[in-house]
Amino acid sequence: MQTVGTAKQKARSATRPLSRGSASREKARGLRGGTGNLGRRSRPAPKNWKRKAKSTKRITVQYKCKECKKSTQIKKAIRAGRIEIGEKVTK
Repeated sequence: MQTVGTAKQKARSATRPLSRGSASREKARGLRGGTGNLGRRSRPAPKNWKRKAKSTKRITVQYKCKECKKSTQIKKAIRAGRIEIGEKVTK
């Protein structure tokens, strides 16, 4: 049986500037700019739409064993506003 030494929230990955659909990639391909209708690029970003459904994010928790120093994470992420692990509170 493993004893939990430390538990922490997994860090989110950084945004990649050349991912598919990113503004800088579309600009490099010549899809932005000019006049007239730009199709799907004429609409506002989906995050600016008027639909605010979920107010929480999914949080994955990583555990680290005191003895063998192995780290594992929970199999399914938890959707919660805040999680308390010992004295540490994540939002």
